[in-house]
Amino acid sequence: MYSKATRILLMFCYFLVLVIGISCRENTTKKTTVTEETEKPTNNSQAKTSEDKLIMFFGNSLTAGMGLEMEEGFPALIQKRLDSLELPYEVINAGLSGETTASGKNRLEWVLNQKVDIFVLELGANDGLRGVPLSETRNNLQDIIDFVKDKNPGVKIVLAGMQIPPNLGTDYTREFQKIFPELAEKNNVEFIPFLLEGVAGIPELNQGDGIHPTEKGQKIVAQNVWEVLKNIL
Repeated sequence: MYSKATRILLMFCYFLVLVIGISCRENTTKKTTVTEETEKPTNNSQAKTSEDKLIMFFGNSLTAGMGLEMEEGFPALIQKRLDSLELPYEVINAGLSGETTASGKNRLEWVLNQKVDIFVLELGANDGLRGVPLSETRNNLQDIIDFVKDKNPGVKIVLAGMQIPPNLGTDYTREFQKIFPELAEKNNVEFIPFLLEGVAGIPELNQGDGIHPTEKGQKIVAQNVWEVLKNIL
């Protein structure tokens, strides 16, 4: 049996050891916390995203990628190209199936709710297929260009050229085709001569309707766009 004095001494020692142990654990925890905070890597991806410039593709079902998954359309393919080159751009697909220049003009203010650095305008095909008066198509496209410039000073605009089958007569078809290069020159904007170059009229590159590109066709369209877009990035 321990004497009373010995028991008191032992209890004091145990208490001292306990206090020292707790103190050590607290110091270790603090040190670990500081180390983790100091050595935590910066999330470059998030920092980059906050500084990304925006490229908006504004168009109809060709831009929307009708009949395909979103990631198979040419805007998504452009995004993949940008990412592979580590270029700080984010693509916004603002395509809507069935869009005409008139409906696009009406939708534009709602779509442009953020600053856009590059605006790719792909509209007019549905006008041509429906026989919309050429002056109306031209004026609507001009109004869209003017609105985008006013909304986003310094924006770079790319106009996609379009062609249509001669169903409505050669005069209408020829004049329709001239709208796009003339507007591009007038407004000093970048121009894609024909969005569907190398795809239109080739059955194996188009879906069953003969109008909308397949996944393989979309890759060619993406290249047509890239040939112009790469010069202004």
